[in-house]
Amino acid sequence: MRWLLLLFPCVLVGCASAPSASQPVTRPAQAEQAVFALTGRLAIRHDGERSSAGVRWSHRSGADEILLFTPLGQTMARIDRDAQGVVLDTSGKHYAAQDTEELTQRVLGWRLPLDGLRYWVLALPAPGSKAGIEHDANGQVSMMRQDGWAIRYTRYAAQMPDSLPLRMNLQREEVEIQLLIDEWEIQSTH
Repeated sequence: MRWLLLLFPCVLVGCASAPSASQPVTRPAQAEQAVFALTGRLAIRHDGERSSAGVRWSHRSGADEILLFTPLGQTMARIDRDAQGVVLDTSGKHYAAQDTEELTQRVLGWRLPLDGLRYWVLALPAPGSKAGIEHDANGQVSMMRQDGWAIRYTRYAAQMPDSLPLRMNLQREEVEIQLLIDEWEIQSTH
């Protein structure tokens, strides 16, 4: 069983593929009101521990639903956030709080910066706080620093400056989260 856990990070790195021709490759014009869904994988390192999960994230204005899956495809956690707060369900237990980072730290052992991540996943800074941004030769964001997080973008869907990220690495203190996106779904709102 241990060899499966060691093999999974190798699969994470090796299997990320560019989106198919039918998938969106650029950010929506109205990114602030973007409705999106993504499917991919997370690798988390915190306090000397490593874990990984499949992820399915659906975001719409003011609400998020994140499903975390085991390598065998079973749901291990569900995070729902809306204006009333955040709820996390795992192993038959139900937890609630006002802050996603605090709740994921308490239940999962690592912080999920959902407030900023909904922008960062689109390679945009979150409004309301200062961000340091570095661009690569293509004009794409290669590094962003905001709210104590360092976000590195290492792969995009295309070579255009407004392309959607496919691989990003978030780091803050003792937490490192690698997100590999296999599939994007973007719905423009008018």
